[in-house]
Amino acid sequence: MSNRIVVGLSGGVDSSLAALRLREAGREVWGVWLDLGIGSPEKARAAAAQLGVGFSVFDAAAAHESLVRVPFAEAYRSGLTPNPCAVCNPTVKLPSLLRAAEALGAERIATGHYAAVEQKNGRPCLRRSGGDKDQSYMLALVGPELLERLELPLAGLTKPEVRALAAERGLLAAGAGDSQDICFIPGGDYGAWLEARGMGLPPGDFTDGTGRVLGRHRGLHRYTVGQRRGLGVSAPTRLYVCALDRDSGSILLGPEEKLLTDTAYIKDVLWGAMAPAAGPFSCEVKTRSRPTRYPAEVSPLGAGLALRFASPLRRPAPGQLAVGYDPEGFVLFAGTVAEEP
Repeated sequence: MSNRIVVGLSGGVDSSLAALRLREAGREVWGVWLDLGIGSPEKARAAAAQLGVGFSVFDAAAAHESLVRVPFAEAYRSGLTPNPCAVCNPTVKLPSLLRAAEALGAERIATGHYAAVEQKNGRPCLRRSGGDKDQSYMLALVGPELLERLELPLAGLTKPEVRALAAERGLLAAGAGDSQDICFIPGGDYGAWLEARGMGLPPGDFTDGTGRVLGRHRGLHRYTVGQRRGLGVSAPTRLYVCALDRDSGSILLGPEEKLLTDTAYIKDVLWGAMAPAAGPFSCEVKTRSRPTRYPAEVSPLGAGLALRFASPLRRPAPGQLAVGYDPEGFVLFAGTVAEEP
């Protein structure tokens, strides 16, 4: 077996420390910067030079456009709230790193994600990492074939610990800030990005559910269920986006309690550390990238799953990711939140 391992190297603190830990463990590390048609590889190149590891740039721009950006644009324009990072990992990032590894004579790949890959029930499974930086949610759609080849050197570490270790070793990226936005929409303005692609939608009415018009919106593509900021509607209480009506082009606003629910429906399920369920079971479910997990009873429903939460929570937006965890932190399943049947 080759001792060489390819590390997805962005030049940030996480991937830099991941590469360093592998090198310190005696591995022959080769850094790869994936060219998605965004940004420059120079920080990654500098990190590789400081670490004393090989470095290459591999083109993944066409795959990212067709498998991530186009589906994201179509879904967001249709009123869904997709999670492009969770889609990118299993469809573009990790497969591209594997192709790079094969070209460079390596058998395994690594990234700086905060999660762990461990064996359970005879197969590699994803497990939650410690701290509130856990990224198992963003990796939950990665299947066992990719997990079998993936190493996560930051498993068990928290972000402050990573920064401290990077500073101790004098890494260039020790003080680099975290990236917060979607990589291909660095300003976070999804609406403007869609409009630049010629995919904007016409303005329409904000309504209150009784037929009363509360104001005008700038197009469905600029709003998502649960949104409060940027509505431009004056009201005695805070208003939130409760529903997007694609047929009429109107947006239903209401108070926060209108968003509360104790049920959700999941489609396109990928099973992880358990076999497909034949009956109900209990677990914790994460419906956003935030750390909170909610106790739920999960039941098979057709080709998907029905979730009944122990107490009401803010309704997950259709298109978002829902991930189930067992008490040990293993990912049991992941799927897409569907509109209520």
